[in-house]
Amino acid sequence: MPDTGMDQDVFEAFIDQLKRYVRERLIPAEKQVIETDCIPDDILAEMREMGLFGITMPVEYGGSGMNVSQYVETIRQLSYAMPCYRSITSINIGMTCSAIVKSGTAEQKAHWLPRLAAGEIASFGLTEPGSGSDSAAMATTAVRSGNGYVLNGTKRYITNAPFAKVALIMARTSKEALPKNAHVSAFLVPMDSPGVSVGKSDKKMGQAGSHIADIVMEDVHVSGDALLGGEEGKGFLIAMQSLNNGRLSVAAASVGYARRILDSATRYATERKAFGEPIANFQLIQAMLADSQAEIYAAECMIADATRRADAGEAVLVQAASAKMFASEMCGRVADRCVQIYGGAGYLAEYEAERFFRDARIYRIYEGTTQILQLVIAKNMLREFASAA
Repeated sequence: MPDTGMDQDVFEAFIDQLKRYVRERLIPAEKQVIETDCIPDDILAEMREMGLFGITMPVEYGGSGMNVSQYVETIRQLSYAMPCYRSITSINIGMTCSAIVKSGTAEQKAHWLPRLAAGEIASFGLTEPGSGSDSAAMATTAVRSGNGYVLNGTKRYITNAPFAKVALIMARTSKEALPKNAHVSAFLVPMDSPGVSVGKSDKKMGQAGSHIADIVMEDVHVSGDALLGGEEGKGFLIAMQSLNNGRLSVAAASVGYARRILDSATRYATERKAFGEPIANFQLIQAMLADSQAEIYAAECMIADATRRADAGEAVLVQAASAKMFASEMCGRVADRCVQIYGGAGYLAEYEAERFFRDARIYRIYEGTTQILQLVIAKNMLREFASAA
């Protein structure tokens, strides 16, 4: 059955509230976030009060029960502000929560979902120093020990690791990857478990206030009920299903931020004068604005189609990959045009165009690089072609 999600009238009222909150509260706080490299505690408390950490979780567990379309629209609106506000919530609502809802046991859902909906922060541990999309190279192990497991390994570039209360960790439970990817299992690991440590936050090109770090596990003992779904060998499937949501989230973030960037470029073009008139009157400036508007619209249409299909119960691996690939590349082009429209000012840190350019760059990398997504899309195309022949 189609997922109708939250009552539409209630959702529209929520979006109106969120738009005001983004413009009246989150954007004015950006200067403080940049200076301190963290989101103020009072804003985090407000975001929790608004339910932003639990929008996709079932109502019975304290969430809002949004469907994919509503969740992605919420991310798009939230992402008009700087990226850290999405980053702090997105792992909860787009990846860890969806994995627990789809694959967790009743006990795991009852234990973790209310906590995550209330605003406890989660991390998603797939990438390692020697592997990312290549699951066959995964080195983190989970070895049976009595009624539980012992985990050893390092996860790298893990968003929210310094703040997380729990991490969904992908680990190797068998040596062989046969049947395909059956060596990977998923574990819900409390971050205060003995043997878990978090590296220092990595210094990044952009996205102030959002933190990534290594998660290191040394002889970490977890009970058997930490195995997501109570079944080994399902970790890669769980990760890929969660990545569909993650990729749609990044696509929506790219569109939301591209809109902010284009608004900034348009405003600057109408204010900056050259040869006695606003540069917005010059046709080559107008061409850059028009190209940006058209590309944002195209990405919005792709996302709308992908989320509609997801809510209808269709598999959206290719659609999510395509939307993320296009939207993230589009955001980079819009950010580049914004710098160009600002001219010399666009290269100066005192103007926001420079920050937009740095912030947008990561969208083409995480949740699957553009090149990995090209492979995902092409392989599925070729597989469908062969099956139809």
